[in-house]
Order: sequence, then structure tokens, then C-alpha cells
Amino acid sequence: MPKLTESIVPLSAPPTGIQEWYRQHLSFVYRSLERLGIPPADLEDLAHDVFMVAHQRWDSFDRSSPVRPWLFGIAVKVASGAQHRAWRTREVPTETYPEMADRHPLPDALAERAQQQRKLLRALDTLDMDRRAIFVLHDLQGVAVPEAAHALGIPLNTAYSRLRAARLQVAEALRHLGHPGGER
Repeated sequence: MPKLTESIVPLSAPPTGIQEWYRQHLSFVYRSLERLGIPPADLEDLAHDVFMVAHQRWDSFDRSSPVRPWLFGIAVKVASGAQHRAWRTREVPTETYPEMADRHPLPDALAERAQQQRKLLRALDTLDMDRRAIFVLHDLQGVAVPEAAHALGIPLNTAYSRLRAARLQVAEALRHLGHPGGER
């Protein structure tokens, strides 16, 4: 017969256990933080911070909502805090995420992808955090604008306005980066 304490599962715990939940969403959090401008050297630490905050705030999570927009909202706050610290350094982004390493990519494909990723990250660097957050959450992560607005704690019309402005700014930055001498 199992011990009484072994059979009690707290309702406030993530449904499959924090370790499984962490594994399921780690690459999403890595990509989100990177797209929010976090340097690769800081991704692991800040991803851990996102999950620590999520674990602490699990009781406040609306279980009828998807987890990823909620995690993204936490990632925005963690990234914003990290960008205000003096120790921040810039490094060249990589494409390697813990469970997403490509098995046998061709060198040309890797170089092309890396160049496109560098351009996108440089274009994202032109955005302030408010515009960057809605752009990444909606356009890159595929979250509906109403869910993104809820996750970011902003009015729906503000979300649409920021998204429109962010798209224009990213498009302009990408046009600039596409011209000779535009990318350094």
C-alpha cells in the first residue's frame, strides 16, 4: 500500500510534473528569449529564471489558457530585466537549442539559415521591448493577437497597434540589411 504522502498530488503543480513540463517547453523559452534579444551566453540562465518564476506563479495561471503565451509573458519580463543589467554582452547567435539540433544539415543550408537568423535578430534589435514582445509572440511564435495581448497584459487595440508598428520597423530594417553594406 503506498504511503499517504505519495498518493497526494497537489492541484497547483504543473500537470505532468515540473521536470516534464520544463522539457516540453524549454526550446520554446530558448527561442523566445533569443528573439527578445538575449545573447546566447545568457540563454540557459535566463530560461531557468523563466521556469523558476513560472513555478512560483503556477497558482495564478489560468488553466483554461495555453501555457506558451503565459510563459512568453514571463520571458518578456525576465528579458527586460536582463537587458537593464550592466553585465550584458553581445555575442553571435547560434542555432543550437538543447533538443533541436539538426541531424545532418548541409553546410550551405546552415550558412543560409545562420545568415537569415542574424538578419532577423538584427532587425528585431531595432524594436523597443514593447513592440518586440508582440511581434515575437504573434509573428514568430504564432500566438493569436488576443491571446498575446492577454499574456502581455495590454489592451487588444494596443497589441494591434504595436504589432503594426513593429512589422513596419522590421520590414524597413530587413530592407536596409538586404542592401550591400547594410549588414556588418
